[in-house]
Amino acid sequence: MPAVGLRRYVEAVPGEPLPHGLLGGCTTIIDATDPHELLGTDWRPLSCADAHDTTWCPPAPAPEPGPITYFRPGNCTAAPVTIVAGSECSAIGFTYAEALEHARETLRMGEQRALEEWFLRDVLCTMAENLTPAAGALSVAQGLSVLETWLGTEYGGTGVLHLPVGVGSLISRESSIFMDGGSPRTLVGNCVVLGAGYTVNMGPPNCLPADPGQAWLYATSPIRVRRDAVEVVPDTDAASVNTRTNDRRVQVQRTSVIEIACCRAAAVRITLC
Repeated sequence: MPAVGLRRYVEAVPGEPLPHGLLGGCTTIIDATDPHELLGTDWRPLSCADAHDTTWCPPAPAPEPGPITYFRPGNCTAAPVTIVAGSECSAIGFTYAEALEHARETLRMGEQRALEEWFLRDVLCTMAENLTPAAGALSVAQGLSVLETWLGTEYGGTGVLHLPVGVGSLISRESSIFMDGGSPRTLVGNCVVLGAGYTVNMGPPNCLPADPGQAWLYATSPIRVRRDAVEVVPDTDAASVNTRTNDRRVQVQRTSVIEIACCRAAAVRITLC
């Protein structure tokens, strides 16, 4: 090694967010152009009611065809959430541009995880139907089977499975998923989100954590994320410095609204052993 000399300052080591999280290929992402959309959204769900058979030529003595059931579509709603990342340091030797770069990179790397954590804690576990049998936690394969059966019978189309990121190695070992167009999917076509934020591991009905060695898995109909552009606060160099302490603070933030097609979810508890 060199005998003398000063240490060299180099560029930071770059990183990339997890590729199959909530903001990956399983989710439709819309860049909102109307600010009202970022206050929350409401919609009338489509394809969320049951279809039934009927008898057009009933045997005698029935005088009319079989009954037809009509459904009144309800309404779904989604609340907004803002994910924030901030950077703070002494203004001496830490420029506004450097602080902004640090905050932007923190949001880029951490937004997906924070969004997943909020989505599971404040949305999924509050609405989900608990499908765990009275006997207790299921195996990974059994848990996936229960959720896919629920999606098939309650929604009727392909949906999304929401799994803690560590469960990915277990289901890949059992050949339960394969890559399709860059996204993991099951044999029946359901897309798989492997989220680091889902490791908060809460489940219905009380949003309590699973026991050690267990995990909660969720299923929903298709999801959509509506979001705005990244906002910088403050947006000027001078406003970022506290003249009393000579510290600089810069934050960046983005508001998102996560919409579930049929505003329903199911959950099952599995064992990781």
